[in-house]
Amino acid sequence: MIPKIETLKKIAEVGIVAVVRAENAEIATNIAKACIEGGVPAIEVTFTVPGADKVITALKEKFTKEELIVGAGTVLDSETARIAILAGAEYVVSPSFDLETAKLCNRYQIPYMPGCMTITEMVKAMEAGADIIKVFPGSVYGPSIIKAIKGPLPQAVLMPTGGVSLDNVAEWIKNGCVAVGVGGELTGGAKTGDFQLITETAKQFVEKIKIARGK
Repeated sequence: MIPKIETLKKIAEVGIVAVVRAENAEIATNIAKACIEGGVPAIEVTFTVPGADKVITALKEKFTKEELIVGAGTVLDSETARIAILAGAEYVVSPSFDLETAKLCNRYQIPYMPGCMTITEMVKAMEAGADIIKVFPGSVYGPSIIKAIKGPLPQAVLMPTGGVSLDNVAEWIKNGCVAVGVGGELTGGAKTGDFQLITETAKQFVEKIKIARGK
């Protein structure tokens, strides 16, 4: 199985991507470790983290490919996407759709997940080969938007980011999301240095997703 398909399969299986934003590389690494220990191997290191590419490389060196699926987040352009891929990113996530980034990711067979808010944006992203549409910011709409999108676009592969919590994650999944992206609701413990809380929260998210899928 080629790596791109394998990456998408792993993300779909766990159903959650941890969005890691941190002040420095050390905290980002500790957050990622806590998420992995909680059963969330899909880690999105945002390029708002200083030296994000080095964090990606460090995580790749620390964890095996069975333990970790690391991607780059907040990627605004193809130049940043290439830096991320060279650092070891296995998927690229953006807050918006960028055609040149889509082309670059397709060129190197790296999954691309652009942020979209409208049906028009989603169709354009899918036409450009986007593998998963990041419904962003999900907090603007709530879980009900997924069924609304799936009406005209049943083929859309959707992952909301923003507005996903332990209280509503089951609803997002039941409405048809392949996975969810979760930031502060999962990694909030890092603010007080409570990385064990992140691990426990990760376990709860994983369990709620399994139940929502009837597993």
